[in-house]
Amino acid sequence: MSLRAWNVVVLAAALGVWLASGTQREKPVLTQAKADTVRVLENEVAAHPTDAKQVLALGQAYLDAQSPGLAVAMIEGSPSDVRGDARVDHLYARALVAQGRNADALAAEKRVLAKCVTESCDAFLIASAARRADILQELVNLGVEDAQAQPEASRIAYYNATRQVVATQTVLQ
Repeated sequence: MSLRAWNVVVLAAALGVWLASGTQREKPVLTQAKADTVRVLENEVAAHPTDAKQVLALGQAYLDAQSPGLAVAMIEGSPSDVRGDARVDHLYARALVAQGRNADALAAEKRVLAKCVTESCDAFLIASAARRADILQELVNLGVEDAQAQPEASRIAYYNATRQVVATQTVLQ
C-alpha cells in the first residue's frame, strides 16, 4: 500500500471516529421542574433578602436538588439577622454535612442549641439539632470529615451516638 493510500485510510478512520462521537451535552445541574421551583424561590429571596422563611425555602430546594454548595453560599451571603435565625443555622449545618464538612456542621449545630436556650425554639428543632450534634460529635471524634467517603467509620459513629437510645428502648420493651 502506498503512502498516499495509507494517509487516506488514516484520515478516513479519524473522520469516522470524530463523526461517531458527536457532540455531548453536559448534564444539567437541576432538572427542569426543580429549576423552575428554584428560579421562583431565588427571585423571592432576591426581592426579600431579610425574610428567613424565603431563605429556608430556597436552601431546602437546593438541598433537595443535591446542590448543598449553593445552599451554603446563599446562607453565608445572607444578612446577619437571617444567619442568626436558629432554623437557618440548622439548615446551614445540614448543607455542610452534605458537603462533607462535619466539623463545621457540628459548630453550627452547637450554635443552634445555644440559640434555643435563649430563644423559644420548637421541640422538633431542638431534638433534631441535639441528635445531629451527638452524631456529628462522634464523627469528629473518629476523625471523619466526610461521612460518605468513610462509610464504615460513619456507621460506627452513628452506632456510638445512638446506642443509648437503643438500650433504653430495649429496657422499656
